Amino acid sequence: MFRKSFISKWAGPVLMGLVLLTAAGSVRAQADSSIADKLSEALKYYSNLDFDRGLTAANELLARPGLTAKDSIAIYEVLGIITYAKGEDYLRRAVDYLNKISQIGPCVVPLPHDIWPKELRDKWYELLKAKQALTCDEGDKSDIKTIAIMEFDNYSVGKYQQELGLLSKGLADFFQHDFAKLSSLRVVERDKIDFVLKELELQKSGMVDAATAVKVGKILGAQIMVFGSITQLDDKNTRMIVRAVKTETSEIIASVDKEGKPDYSKMEKELVEELASQLKIDISDKARGLLQEGGTRSLDATTLYSQGLDYMDKYDYKNAYDCFKKAYDMDNSFVEAKRKMEIYRPLAG
Repeated sequence: MFRKSFISKWAGPVLMGLVLLTAAGSVRAQADSSIADKLSEALKYYSNLDFDRGLTAANELLARPGLTAKDSIAIYEVLGIITYAKGEDYLRRAVDYLNKISQIGPCVVPLPHDIWPKELRDKWYELLKAKQALTCDEGDKSDIKTIAIMEFDNYSVGKYQQELGLLSKGLADFFQHDFAKLSSLRVVERDKIDFVLKELELQKSGMVDAATAVKVGKILGAQIMVFGSITQLDDKNTRMIVRAVKTETSEIIASVDKEGKPDYSKMEKELVEELASQLKIDISDKARGLLQEGGTRSLDATTLYSQGLDYMDKYDYKNAYDCFKKAYDMDNSFVEAKRKMEIYRPLAG
């Protein structure tokens, strides 16, 4: 599962993102950039697979006096990620660092960041559940709506039922990425939804009915649940339907659909804008521009990306990385595949 020796040339920008995200909110980190610099050094060692030196660099920071809560969280994040990369025997130690973060406060910093490996994310949700903190009080941000997107149903016929089976996972991921570009929305992480479904022992049964999904939305503090489906009949014709349900009343408050050739990325982006319009969510010019970024017009690349997500969910990082890389090689503008490839490259065995 874990790589023994490899120098990653892509991981750096992603890992630097962790330093910026975790340290930016800390007054001390802004005043004393050496904390962020040291974490950056630790993550560079991680990206070069020199895990022990990375751990040493990060551990040195814990001895510094006057660390803020956000400083400590940033340090424990890095220690957890690097420790996890050392292999299965180090999982418990990695989780110990997550536990230290939860003891500081599970809601001090919005976590997990997207570069956390999938298994660590799941362990974090277990800690949150134990603390009854799967959702955090957002204080005066009540005007921001929280939305959760379920995996799409696949009603395709014939060979397309099997060929597009995992596309339901990829489309939900695309919708999550694009809705997250709208500043007036808070989007529940896909894997947090999966975690709650597993806790309710519902995921094994396959499709989840709307009533159950609304229940999941309430647990996760989502005001709106989004459901979607695809129905592909042949090589030239498909249909995508997306509807939004208000969790408080189970009322369908918006519904959009597209028919045409199976260009799922293009259809997805168009439906995001149409659904946002029906939900009266403002899209700024900047956000509209961001919505046009990412995705891919290649169905093969989309399928590979969806397969990568499935492997990722099973903690099979080698196959996940291979799928993300193949998807990116097919389309170098496919930024979602590139980012996932960067995250899982150091963990690929």
